[in-house]
Amino acid sequence: MHTDGAALFLFAHQDDEFGVLQHIADYRRDGVPVACAYLTDGQARRARAARRNAESRAVLGRLGVAPRAIVFAGEALGIADASLPLQLAAAHAWIARWLDAHGPVAALHIPAWEGGHQDHDALHAVAVALAQQRGLLERTWQFSLYRAAGLSVPLARVLAPLAANGRVLARHIPWHDRMRNLHCCLSYPSQATTWLLLFPPVLWHYLVYGVEALQPVAPARTLERPHEGLLYYEKRRFFTWPKMQLALDAWRAGCSSDQLPGS
Repeated sequence: MHTDGAALFLFAHQDDEFGVLQHIADYRRDGVPVACAYLTDGQARRARAARRNAESRAVLGRLGVAPRAIVFAGEALGIADASLPLQLAAAHAWIARWLDAHGPVAALHIPAWEGGHQDHDALHAVAVALAQQRGLLERTWQFSLYRAAGLSVPLARVLAPLAANGRVLARHIPWHDRMRNLHCCLSYPSQATTWLLLFPPVLWHYLVYGVEALQPVAPARTLERPHEGLLYYEKRRFFTWPKMQLALDAWRAGCSSDQLPGS
C-alpha cells in the first residue's frame, strides 16, 4: 500500500462502509488522511436521508474520520437509492472532480464487482474507468459486501470475495477491533430490516475468520457478467443484468475513449 496522499473510499449507500471498517481505522491509526463519499441520497421508505447520513457519520467518526472528509454526493446530485445505474454520467463527473480535489491518492477503495446490488456494480464500473484514466489502477482496491451464492432468496454470501476478481489480500483483525467493528455494524437502526439479514453472517465471519479482504481491480471485468447464474439483485428483482449492460453501454457511449475500460 502507498502511504503518500489520502486514502479515498467510495460508497454507494450509507452503511456500505461495513466492508472496510478495519482499513479505515488502520489508515487513521497510521496518520493517513481518509476521505469518504456516498453516491446515493440515502432516502428510503423507512428512513430519512438525514438519519442515514448521521449514522454513517457517527460510525466513521468512531474510526477517526473527520466530519469535513465525509461527503454525501448522492444527496446533492439527487441520485436516489437503487438508481445509480441510471445516473452514471452525473456520478462520473462528480467523482472525477472529487479525485482531482484530493491531489495525491494513496489508495482508492470501491465496492466489488460482484452482482450484489446494482448501485455497487454501477459505482465500481465508473470508478474503475476513472482510475484507469488517472493511472490509479494499481492503487485501486475493491471490497466485497454481499453477493448471491446459489442460496434461496433473500440469503447471500457476505464479505466473500469472488475468485474471478483476482488475488485476495486478507488483513487480520485484532479481537478488540473486531468487537468495535461489530458494534459499528449495530449502529444503523434506520436499516434494521436489512441488518437482520446481514448481521448474522457478518458476526460469523468476524468470529470464525477475523479478516477484512481487498482485491485489485481489472477494467476488463466490468465488461463481463460478475458471475454465472442469477445475480443477487436479480434474485431480489431489484434490477437485471441486461438493464445493467444497457445502462453501462449508454454511459460509455457518452464518454471519450480514454475514459473507458479496455481503452
